[in-house]
Amino acid sequence: MSLDRRLTPATDRVALDSLAGVIERPAYTPGHPARLAVPLADLMTAPDGRRDRQVNFGADVTVIETRDGWCFVQTDLDGYCGWLPAATLGTDLPPITHRVTAPATHVYPAPDMKQPERASLSLGARLSVAGIEGRFARLATGGFVPVPHIGDQPATDPVPVAESLLGTPYLWGGNSRWGIDCSGLVQAALTACGIPCPGDSDLQRAAFPAADGIQRGDLLFWPGHVALAMSPDRMIHATAWTMSVIVEPIPDAMARIDTAGDGPFLGIRRPLAQPAALA
Repeated sequence: MSLDRRLTPATDRVALDSLAGVIERPAYTPGHPARLAVPLADLMTAPDGRRDRQVNFGADVTVIETRDGWCFVQTDLDGYCGWLPAATLGTDLPPITHRVTAPATHVYPAPDMKQPERASLSLGARLSVAGIEGRFARLATGGFVPVPHIGDQPATDPVPVAESLLGTPYLWGGNSRWGIDCSGLVQAALTACGIPCPGDSDLQRAAFPAADGIQRGDLLFWPGHVALAMSPDRMIHATAWTMSVIVEPIPDAMARIDTAGDGPFLGIRRPLAQPAALA
């Protein structure tokens, strides 16, 4: 049986109990829950390996194996598997109440914008708010973030979410305001609306139904690339062409990509609006 390594919760030594009888490993485990305790971390193909994707603050994971200061995990967000430094994870799991809804925000040591910031968090970071003090939210994990930068309800339209990241630098495997790729941008926009979305463009193409005629919110696919339609004739995407998130006329993009030999156009997919809680 051939399994996609990105979605298979198993190393060469240990697999999740759910894979017993499916793949053979020396040991099986139920795993244990953990949560990312740093602003951003690369999810690696191997310890000290290549970045596959990134994980944002507050992301929940299941730890499958710990080895030499690294943990092999499966993310709750999209089932993606990979290695994280063990030092980036914590086991304090207070209830998630909010997400960062601004492109980015700062964590302060006190409810005072003149204090030196402790950390910066990206759009989509998951937060446990323990209380409100003026215009700041006090986090159960420590620190304060500005109330205008967070929300406790899903967004209703992925397009303005993506637009908020205009100009973000392109980064292969990136999932944050500091750097993002095409599938990362789509995942951030859909996830903000409570729509489950895989992490890579091929997985995204497989996850959603085909559609005829481009509508706002549709996904447009090429080999190794995805864009989000803003209207029947405009799209937003993170592109290595400009190394940034841009808005581009769809006919122009199709012609440019075809001329560059990066085609063919693979079609349209339409995510189904299924808003969910922010947990």
